Order: sequence, then C-alpha cells, then structure tokens
Amino acid sequence: MPTLPWTRPNTPPPAVEVHVFASRFETRTRWGALLFLARTPRVWRQVSRAPGAYGASLRAEPFKRTFWTLSAWESRDALKAFAHAGAHAPTARGLAPQMRDAKFVTWTASSDDLPLSWTEAVHRLT
Repeated sequence: MPTLPWTRPNTPPPAVEVHVFASRFETRTRWGALLFLARTPRVWRQVSRAPGAYGASLRAEPFKRTFWTLSAWESRDALKAFAHAGAHAPTARGLAPQMRDAKFVTWTASSDDLPLSWTEAVHRLT
C-alpha cells in the first residue's frame, strides 16, 4: 500500500496555529499488519469527515509491519473527539493486542505550512 496522500477534510483559516499529531505503529506479526490494513479504510473515511481535521496522511510499510500517521487538527479537543468516536475508537482497541510498539508525538505548526512534511514527522518519531 503506498502512502495515502494528504487529504484536506476542512480548510483551515490562513496563518492559524494547528495541532499536529504523528504516530508510528509496529505490529507483532504480519497478520497484525494485515489486520491494520484491513481496518484502515473505515478510519480513513472517518478522518475525511472529521470536524476540526485540517489534513491527514498515512504511510504503510506492511512488509516491515510498520505504519505511520500524520495529521493536523484545529485543536487538541478536535483530535481527542476523533480518537474517541466513530470507527477509530473500536479499531484502536481491537488492534492494541497486535501492536509491538507505538510512538506518538504532537507539536504545533502554522496552517500556512500545510500539507505537512513526512520528513519532519519521521524525524520527530525516530
């Protein structure tokens, strides 16, 4: 699966601070990676309609059992609401036993810097 391109569910105002979230997941097994891939479309649909979502991308390296997310949000509350609702919440709970490692980072950026750089996200996660 190639990197899912930056999608922009909502257009942010110019020159405002956005909340950036990046994650890196490594599954225990290839089966876990397959499950992650199989459940991605439902969560991706949720992102594409999420209030407060200014953009998101997913990088998948299934043969390495590694998945990366990068997203920009209106606020931490918007991100939290997304994470606890819709397809994301049960998917995250269901995949938790499959995870070998997970890392999360947040920072702020300007809406003028969207779409965000994968280079920056990977640097912050490693």
